[in-house]
Amino acid sequence: MVPAEAEAEILAELRRLRARVPQLSGALAGSSDGLVLAQDSAATEVEAVAALTAAALGVAQRLSDSTGQGGFRELLVRGEHGYVATYAAGDAAVLTLIAEPRVNVGRLHLEARRSSLRIAELLDHTLARRVAATAPPRPPLPPALPPARPGPAG
Repeated sequence: MVPAEAEAEILAELRRLRARVPQLSGALAGSSDGLVLAQDSAATEVEAVAALTAAALGVAQRLSDSTGQGGFRELLVRGEHGYVATYAAGDAAVLTLIAEPRVNVGRLHLEARRSSLRIAELLDHTLARRVAATAPPRPPLPPALPPARPGPAG
């Protein structure tokens, strides 16, 4: 689960993205296993979209790997009524966007790639804080040695 402060920051990023690309009707940040991290959408079925995104992500990852194209980065689906676009947001999350058919796809990619990087940074920062909070304390450092005195010149 994502802490409330990280969820709020991710939600703010989703809202900024929707402001930059007004043809978006929904934005969702989810974990790669299908859990909703944050969403900015009027859709009531965000959990179903997150689960379907996770399933599509698995297929897209296998397709990318098996064709020698490297790790998954993004997936674009064009339907009769618009687009569904999914972008990797680090190793453990994805950004899924629902866009109208009149969206500028190049602009969509540009802005979504920026937002997915920001979401990955937010999640990495949250994870680092969580690990630091649960890590055992480090033992104290030994006392510093006095500086060496120069010896007789020979």
